[in-house]
Amino acid sequence: MFLLKNVSLGKLKIPFPIILWFLLAAVAVLVEEMRGPGSFNNYFTYKYVFIHARSLQNLYVGEPASIYDNLYGPLFSLLIAPFALFNDYVGCFLWCIANAWVLYIGIKQLKIDYNFRMIILLISAIEMMTSIHSVEFNAMVAGWIILSYVMIDKGNDFWGTFFIAIGMMTKVYGIVGLVFFLFSKDKFRFVLYFIFWVAVLFGLPMLISSKSFIIQSYKDWYLKLVAKNAKNIDAFNTYNMQDISVMGLFRRIGKMHQLSNAAVILPAAICYAIPLFRISQYKQAAFRLSYLAFALIGVVIYSSSAESPTYVIAMVGVGIWYVVQPRKSLLNKLILFFALILTSLSPTDLFPVYLKEHFVVPFALKALPCFLIWLIIAYQLIGKNFEYTLQNESIE
Repeated sequence: MFLLKNVSLGKLKIPFPIILWFLLAAVAVLVEEMRGPGSFNNYFTYKYVFIHARSLQNLYVGEPASIYDNLYGPLFSLLIAPFALFNDYVGCFLWCIANAWVLYIGIKQLKIDYNFRMIILLISAIEMMTSIHSVEFNAMVAGWIILSYVMIDKGNDFWGTFFIAIGMMTKVYGIVGLVFFLFSKDKFRFVLYFIFWVAVLFGLPMLISSKSFIIQSYKDWYLKLVAKNAKNIDAFNTYNMQDISVMGLFRRIGKMHQLSNAAVILPAAICYAIPLFRISQYKQAAFRLSYLAFALIGVVIYSSSAESPTYVIAMVGVGIWYVVQPRKSLLNKLILFFALILTSLSPTDLFPVYLKEHFVVPFALKALPCFLIWLIIAYQLIGKNFEYTLQNESIE
């Protein structure tokens, strides 16, 4: 496939998907910066988490007004610190490239064929660009989830649990990596390492702040997330850019305004649990990778906080699901095409405005293709025999 070929840059030969990946990330952030500070307001939210932590100011309320949008844990103050020390334009650019780089490293480390990794980059590139346009944190979180799986799969639970803990203590989504405990070769050490990292990362922000302030900040973070969830699930807001989830689909399409998250999440949790009893399948790489895809998609589509830029996490899962299929059937290709069009392209200027404004956004349809793929993976994980070798096939 021509999209997987190398591009010659002097004596260097770099795969086209890698060039495209970082080019899209750079273009996305530069476009927002050219529009002025108001277009990359999220970066100022991040920057002031660091500034507030140092000055012992509340991380979730106060001035500037953008701090009200902070949904990240106190540990985030240290994560953003190196970028916040630069000029705003430089810091924002480096932050966005760092997000693209961490996700690239995660995909690169997957123990699958080289062409498969390149295909995953291509499938998730548009969503990565969408996330960067919003100067969001999701690409890095996706990279951490993948790296937690990769490290545990390699038997390196020390770093595997690090990526779980840092993801969990910054944006919560990283907690999904805990399920990889079942794939660990030494579960006792896994638990010890995880406790170690949680303790270390919990206390680390105290180096730039204070013990009492950070403890209070974790309490404030919890209350912020509870309040945000209540706001997200307001189904009467027909142009709600949050709750782009399975629950949002049901609430908006079915006019089920009082539907609770639990009514949808509990059946999904059962679907997550059943495959984990198939212990004999754990030794199959395709099973473990399918579960990784299952987790990446599910952590987004079952979150009431899911918004358009969050779907970079889910589309990486879609890419992994696609390459794991032993045969790239016409049905698989059509479903992938459906996801690329409705999930990835719908937020862009390439998608018809009328369809976006009257159907996709009001009914949270961006979640629909990922939900269908999640159901397919659930079916496969529950009943399929994964004893086969992953074949390197073209995406065509």
